Amino acid sequence: MSELREERREVGTCVELFAGGGGLAMAVHAAGFRPLLVNEFAKRACETIRANPLREAQDDRLPEPWPLVEGDVRTVDFTKEVREPVDLLAGGPPCQPFSLGGVHRGDEDERNMFPQMFRAIRELKPKAIICENVRGLLRPSFAPYFEYIKRELTLPFLGRPENATWEEHNEKLEKAIANEEGDRSKRYVVTHIPVNAADFGVPQIRQRVIIVAFRADLNVDWEAFRPLQEYSYEAMIHSMRDGGPYWDRHNVEDGIRKRTIENLPELDTSDEEVQRKMSLKPWRTLRDALAGVDENEGKALPPIPEDALASKRQVGDVPDHVGWPGARTYPGHTPNLLDRPAKTVKAGVHGVPGGESVMRLDDAEYDRTGYRYMTVRETARVMTFPDHWVLKGPRGEKMRQLGNAVPVKLGATFARAVADALAAAEKR
Repeated sequence: MSELREERREVGTCVELFAGGGGLAMAVHAAGFRPLLVNEFAKRACETIRANPLREAQDDRLPEPWPLVEGDVRTVDFTKEVREPVDLLAGGPPCQPFSLGGVHRGDEDERNMFPQMFRAIRELKPKAIICENVRGLLRPSFAPYFEYIKRELTLPFLGRPENATWEEHNEKLEKAIANEEGDRSKRYVVTHIPVNAADFGVPQIRQRVIIVAFRADLNVDWEAFRPLQEYSYEAMIHSMRDGGPYWDRHNVEDGIRKRTIENLPELDTSDEEVQRKMSLKPWRTLRDALAGVDENEGKALPPIPEDALASKRQVGDVPDHVGWPGARTYPGHTPNLLDRPAKTVKAGVHGVPGGESVMRLDDAEYDRTGYRYMTVRETARVMTFPDHWVLKGPRGEKMRQLGNAVPVKLGATFARAVADALAAAEKR
């Protein structure tokens, strides 16, 4: 059952920074955390958050809005805006300084908002922290700075002096951590986990790093923090081979089945690790997403007819399922395949610009090329957004919000694991 469909029980409070189009905010709320503050700067993303009530109207009551504080996070005084203790601080600081698609300036980039996460920690003293970012943070060129980020997260109250370089501050942090200095209520235990979102039920290859921290005085048992991988590539291959259930579920014609199976790799079924992964759930594919999973289960999106492309016509009743013309493919700009997880959804400078938003169709004669652009709604499904979530702005802005978002299912998995770990710590 979807994280969003399970009966929700409140497990604590949360604050979210850099909310974007609302993926992580939705995920954390679904895990049971009550939002005290949600911050976002981008105008269109704020419009999206305002367009989607935190809770729907019941009886004669009005819908409850998200507690949105719009504007630059650097101007937010958390001590005035938040009046209750905070259990979870969540957010994904802008990733462009560390992304392969950016200019890789890291600490020097004015878009680096990790310092604002640390300021929020000092002002709010949350019990736990979830921070999502690009895998580029783990590149060798950024490794020293990434270790500094984790050290500053460990001792956020040992602030960086205004004129100090990060290297100078890093030396002080290293010494303080080695000497176990500081009040344990102002110290955090930190780990980072490289993830592929496909391993957690997201129908997309999305390599990210999740940083998780718990306040040291809580004595959280890390064994209680278990965001388990439930899906695997090996199980997907197994589900497609030898008349596997995948094809019957989608009623795919024999020719397409045969063509796909012929290109599947062989699995070493004598290997114990391969056997273990084959026992998991199959990675979800783009075809799965279009058919509907989790919140959208049983709600297949209607096909986009060719005449809907040039006219940019809405198809069906689901919002943002609009044809878009001009798709093409060339080396370095290759399309998504229906029977694989989608490629990483990217924000781009002007919305998603490349092959990550193009899909190859079963009918190679379609649109004279066999390709078309994915609709905004199809992209939202790849990011595991429910169909009821409204996105605001023109197409490029909607795609940018999706490309910058945390997939809802991935975020909910980690938020639930944090909630379970905090609950276990309270019982000890």
